[in-house]
Amino acid sequence: MAQEKPLRILHCFRSPVGGIFRHVRDLVEEHSKAGHDIGILCDSSTGGEHEDRLFDDIRPYLSLGLTRVPIRRSVSPSDIATMWDTYKKIKSLRPDVLHGHGAKGGVLARLAGSALRVNRYRVARLYTAHGGSLHYSRSSLSGQFVLRMERLQEYFTDALVFICEYERDTYMRKVGKPRTKTKLIYNGIGDREFEPIHTRSDAVHFIYVGMLRDLKGPDLFVDAFAKTERLLGRPLSALMIGDGPDRDRYREMMVERGLGKRIGMLPAMRVHEAFAMAQNLVVPSRAEAMPYIVLEGLGAGKTIIASRVGGIPEVLGKDSPALVEPGNSDDLARVMAEALSTLGWHSRTMPPREAIKAVFSSTVMAQDVLKLYHELVNPTAGQAMSGAP
Repeated sequence: MAQEKPLRILHCFRSPVGGIFRHVRDLVEEHSKAGHDIGILCDSSTGGEHEDRLFDDIRPYLSLGLTRVPIRRSVSPSDIATMWDTYKKIKSLRPDVLHGHGAKGGVLARLAGSALRVNRYRVARLYTAHGGSLHYSRSSLSGQFVLRMERLQEYFTDALVFICEYERDTYMRKVGKPRTKTKLIYNGIGDREFEPIHTRSDAVHFIYVGMLRDLKGPDLFVDAFAKTERLLGRPLSALMIGDGPDRDRYREMMVERGLGKRIGMLPAMRVHEAFAMAQNLVVPSRAEAMPYIVLEGLGAGKTIIASRVGGIPEVLGKDSPALVEPGNSDDLARVMAEALSTLGWHSRTMPPREAIKAVFSSTVMAQDVLKLYHELVNPTAGQAMSGAP
């Protein structure tokens, strides 16, 4: 790979929060260190002080700069103006690779890349769903529209990247067998994140870390916490760490149930700071692709209790006792109680960090993604790629 020419790579996504942002930051750092020119294009209206600090961390690696434009979550007439503005900005950066992440990022990257091709400018167009539109049901009208749009956009896509087997299988079930190139490349974390983070002396029993929205299950966490107290017959403590549109509603839920003094709330922070506050990390999501928080927690030596959704079973093991039925607070409370009351529960249920590191490494992830970029930019190499039509 060292013999290949440096690439100009632009990542497009909507919201600079959560797993997508983490994924892109890892690729930016690794590929910049490998000598490539990297840029980011994302929404200007989301994110806060925490995300600003994360941008500051990677700014030295963004030789193509950070471009922020207003990108709405839902489809609206304003998208037309956004697309035109985005196209002009992308064209000025002269990318070799446009990599869209999430539904809106995928649309922007592929349509802008296709417009560039009309003007005889060759650019590789890639898309990684990160769950996104794949969470929609084929039984709803909105789901049918979104999934059909995914199918249509395959004609403007040079490669689909799936971050776990679950995402690949879901795409095939809901959208159909891909008619373009595909590659399975697991999310990964860095070597420095496979160091244990010791729990503080004033730690709580459980933490939730993530976006405060129903899809991620904070309401299930609150409900299961109360049920765990009843199962164990004693008061417990917990923290919810993160930001999101439903924060006030969850606070009201806790106060109404008399849990306001036993469940604290803190704004989003760096995960190593959050992990020091408890040994037990609860991931009660209703839907996921391949959440970084699970990989980060395992790397830090934490005990994970998580919903059986997305790629989580591929990390914890398909038969792991730490997996609970999604949306079921009774089952979640049962496992939370077991984790506290059963001696040696962590060592018996958590996979060894060495095994996680062998598969879910950011170095391997970045190398595989870069190899795919080069195969697409170089047509000769691209013909040898598996799955080529």
